[in-house]
Amino acid sequence: MTDEIRPQQANDAEGRAPSDLTDDRGPAREMSRPDFLPAGETAPPSATQPRNDGWSQLGEPPRSGAWGRPVAPEGAGQPGQPVQPGYDDWTGRQDRPGPGGGSGGAGWGDPSGRPRQDTAVFAVPGGPQPQFPPPPPSQPFGLGPGWAPPPAVPGVPQGPYGGFGGVAAPARRGPRTGTLVILAVMIALLASMLGSVGTYLLTRPASSGLDPSYRLGTAPSGSTARAPESIAGVASKVLPSVVSISVDAGTGSSTGSGFLIKGGYVVTNNHVVAAAEPNSDQIRIQFSNRKSTTGRIVGRDPESDLAVVKPGETFGAPEIALGNSDNVVVGDPVVAIGSPLGLSGTVTSGIVSALNRPVQAGEENSTDTTWLSAIQTDAAINPGNSGGPLVNSSGEVIGVNSAIATLGRSVGGQSGSIGLGFAIPVNHARRVAEELVTTGSAKKSRIGITIDSTYQGTGVRIETEAKQGRQPVEPNGPADKAGLKPGDVILEVNGTVLQDGNELIALIRNKAPGEKLAVKFQRGGQEKTATVIIGAEPTQPTPSPS
Repeated sequence: MTDEIRPQQANDAEGRAPSDLTDDRGPAREMSRPDFLPAGETAPPSATQPRNDGWSQLGEPPRSGAWGRPVAPEGAGQPGQPVQPGYDDWTGRQDRPGPGGGSGGAGWGDPSGRPRQDTAVFAVPGGPQPQFPPPPPSQPFGLGPGWAPPPAVPGVPQGPYGGFGGVAAPARRGPRTGTLVILAVMIALLASMLGSVGTYLLTRPASSGLDPSYRLGTAPSGSTARAPESIAGVASKVLPSVVSISVDAGTGSSTGSGFLIKGGYVVTNNHVVAAAEPNSDQIRIQFSNRKSTTGRIVGRDPESDLAVVKPGETFGAPEIALGNSDNVVVGDPVVAIGSPLGLSGTVTSGIVSALNRPVQAGEENSTDTTWLSAIQTDAAINPGNSGGPLVNSSGEVIGVNSAIATLGRSVGGQSGSIGLGFAIPVNHARRVAEELVTTGSAKKSRIGITIDSTYQGTGVRIETEAKQGRQPVEPNGPADKAGLKPGDVILEVNGTVLQDGNELIALIRNKAPGEKLAVKFQRGGQEKTATVIIGAEPTQPTPSPS
């Protein structure tokens, strides 16, 4: 066996085949790793078949038309034949003569000097040859020293890494698992924080209004001094003279007010102290300085609803000033002071609403009927104000608060003020108080007539005949001396037009015995006038609880 065929036999023994797709030994075999020979050694072709393994000793790929290289004319590269320009199969460089007349560049031709055996596997016989870059080899090659990516080929698209356009760029690697975990944790923390903030914003109060630096500043300077004629000035002047009265007796209890007059006496209403026993300690008097003492009844007059009580101690309280009720006119400002509903030292204000208002004072079911020609006021008066003073803008007493008008009794048996309060004129109270202190009783004013309660006309008519043993006109009484007769109709008293008999009684009882009344009356269709001097009851009534 010669050396020329030994490599081929060796290949057969090892199961290798040349890289050509076909040969004379049969169908195409699977491409195997190329044979590499030592540098400079020449392997002669087989004696039976020209060598056409398609590989150079430096690992150059096959140069056949199967990779798209144009087929060189026969004899190209031989001495004396010009080299047609063409693209190198792999590098894309143009062929140029090399050592031995090969078509490859220096170091790229077959070292044996034989012309390359190019076969256009994909070329159409007799037609134009394809001009596209070859596909990549099935196995890597050329990874030796000095290897580099193939240079750019003019007119051929390139990939992002210097290869041909058909060569795909290496895939970009995604983020690592640790990075994803850290990113997920950060997103979770951020979501938790945003959720907490959102929860706070949704659940917090609409507006707390708190401001630690908020300040309103100091109160402005001023004075508690008030003008004497103001309500505050009047109240400060009168309050020390006003007292609260409470009665705790076996037969009942009551509360009211009063005011201190000359000599250390206290004036109040009869219905306030009517339940107390004479000379007992059932009456308790409290002054504005909250000091209290007991009191005893000096005298009381159920007909005028007035009483005088002597306290055991006055604690230095000043006496109150008494005014003149004849000088009061409608619209005058007034102040009421007392202990309504047990609230001592209460001050209310208003005006005089009316004068000479006939009202009934005292207990409603009392046997002692009390008629008053009262001062009406809209100053708030409530149960407990009874006996307290009604004063003018000078702080002088013009009346004694005694009654209120109501729309009905409340559940507790009492009703609050509706702006209709009534006070006994102070001139009448002055006279009664003097009489009670000096004599223990008060005179009853009268003119000696009997009123016809069935009369429905204008004015007040005197009875026409005797009833229950009483004459229509008392003989030798004040009315008889003035010339009045049974059946006369009294139209006016001191210029006041009478509406009914209650008003006439109230006007007479509001006057003191000895005072004169200008009376206009009608008799037989004619109007006449007369002057009546008020008299007094011959027998004084004994005070008794109502």
